Amino acid sequence: MKVAIVHEWLDSYAGSERVVEQLLHLWPDADLFTVVDFLPERERGFLGGRVPRTSFIQRLPFARKHFRKFLGLMPLAVEQFDLAGYDLVLSSNHAVAKGVITGPGQLHVSYVHSPMRYAWDLQHQYLKQAGLERGLLGAYTRWQLHRLRHWDRSSAVGVDSIVANSGYIAERIRKAWGRDAAVIHPPVDLDRFTFGEAREDFYLIAARMVPYKRVDLVAEAFRAMPEKRLVVCGDGPSLPQVRAAAQGAPNIAFLGHVSQAELVRLVRTARAFVYAAEEDFGIGMVEAQACGTPLIAYGRGGARDILRPETGVLFPEQTAQSLQEAVRRFQALSLAIRPEACRENALRFSVPAFRTRFRDHVEALLRERVPA
Repeated sequence: MKVAIVHEWLDSYAGSERVVEQLLHLWPDADLFTVVDFLPERERGFLGGRVPRTSFIQRLPFARKHFRKFLGLMPLAVEQFDLAGYDLVLSSNHAVAKGVITGPGQLHVSYVHSPMRYAWDLQHQYLKQAGLERGLLGAYTRWQLHRLRHWDRSSAVGVDSIVANSGYIAERIRKAWGRDAAVIHPPVDLDRFTFGEAREDFYLIAARMVPYKRVDLVAEAFRAMPEKRLVVCGDGPSLPQVRAAAQGAPNIAFLGHVSQAELVRLVRTARAFVYAAEEDFGIGMVEAQACGTPLIAYGRGGARDILRPETGVLFPEQTAQSLQEAVRRFQALSLAIRPEACRENALRFSVPAFRTRFRDHVEALLRERVPA
């Protein structure tokens, strides 16, 4: 059986690339296709020496630094990949990869990290943040996103089986494309996040300082709870706003960027890990649970897939008041939340669990296609 794996673009080794890494492990003889490949040499280890086949966008002027600006050409680019000789096509999609053309004799399974957020429900937020709400460039961008939405929905028709990385993404797929999706959570490397039982009296948040992470909300909530200590790890453009929300509260410590070893130590000893963002999935929450650390998380997005009643507390509204109430509920329940239960919960999202579930899903689809 000939297998092709299609990925959007390679410029860093991040969450979606970890999925591709596992697909290459499951189908080591597969050929890899990607719109562009500008992955640094130091991050290419997971490719195992493979040289991906790229599209014409790879050769366009300024593509190395500005390939995302060619998003409008990417549907055309993926449609040019000749996959006629492959029995199984696996796409790793957060933008255009699922749009490859396959025939009736081929099985196409698409693992979807998310539909294009900026083209669907987050369009207005994207335009506002990019300063494109008005003017000719803004009008052109809206037209491009309009075209992308039509192509995005129509190209979903050609996929035989859609797999979402969380129940939240399955809901977004149903809304955007009108398709049902199986849910197989992404692989999380749990080996680095080891189990710990000794707890210290502090709460932890570790995140990139960008607006949607809502670290400012966490700082505001703990500023109003001076008897509870909060440790904040991370850096980014929203750090000044987060510090302003803390207003110099003595119970809030900012550590900035910390090493991986120090982060693991903090997660293993925190009383609870706090998460206020609405995430597609939320790998950081799984890593905290792997350390035996309870969660206090906003109850939308991937947190609903990850957290169980015996491993933490959800808060229903993205407000400081709702988070404060969740902290009080957590304190009342904390003795009933065992670190062992948190670790066991995290194992549902391990690399072996992903491999087993995804391989079984594909093999079941292949068996269905074999004539009786």
